[in-house]
Amino acid sequence: MVRFADRSDAGRVLARALAGESWTDPLVLGLARGGVPVAFEVASALGGELDVAVARKIGAPGHPEYGVGAVTAAGEPIYDDEALRVLGLTREDLAETCEAERREARRRLELYRAGPVRLEGRDVLVVDDGLATGVTARAALREARGQDPRRLVLAVPVGSAEGVRALRADADLVVCPHPRTDFRAVGRFYGHFDQTTDDQVVGLLRRQGTR
Repeated sequence: MVRFADRSDAGRVLARALAGESWTDPLVLGLARGGVPVAFEVASALGGELDVAVARKIGAPGHPEYGVGAVTAAGEPIYDDEALRVLGLTREDLAETCEAERREARRRLELYRAGPVRLEGRDVLVVDDGLATGVTARAALREARGQDPRRLVLAVPVGSAEGVRALRADADLVVCPHPRTDFRAVGRFYGHFDQTTDDQVVGLLRRQGTR
C-alpha cells in the first residue's frame, strides 16, 4: 500500500505526476486546510502561483464527518441527493448547518487571502491531500469553473477510485497517481497526518509570496 511520510511528501509525488503537462499561467489552489501543504509543493515544482480554495463539508445530523453536501463562501451548496434519500433528510433540514459552514468558509478566506485572485484564462489546479466522496472538491471545482479558467484540474495524491471517476464530470482533467478501491480514509495513506492549522496555511502562503 502506498504511504506518504506527510503532506509535503505527497505533494512532491503529485508534482511529479503533473510534470509531464504543459501549463499556462498555472494557479494552484490548495483546498484548505489539509490540501495547502500538498499544493505548496506542486506550485513550487510547476513555478505556479499558490492560493487557497475553501469548501466546507455539510455533515449529517449527529454524524458531522459523514458529508452529505458542501458549500463555499459564496456559491450555492451542493448535496448528495442519494445520501439525503437514504438518510431521510431534506435540504431544508440542513439549512442551519449549511449556513454555519458558509460562515466558517468566509472566515477562512478572509484570514488566508490578501486580495482577489484571478482565475480567468489560467490553468487552475485544485489540490487536496486525498479524495474520499469528493463532495468538497466538487464544490470547489464548481465555484472555480464559474470564474472562466482556461483549464480546470483536480489533483490529489491518493483517492477513492469511485470518487476519482465521479469528479471527471466537474474537471477538465483529474490527476491521481494512486486511485484505490480500498480507500476508506485519507489518513491511512500517511505516516504523519496531523490537522493543518490556520497558522500553517498562512505561513505557506507567505513563503510563496501570496500574502
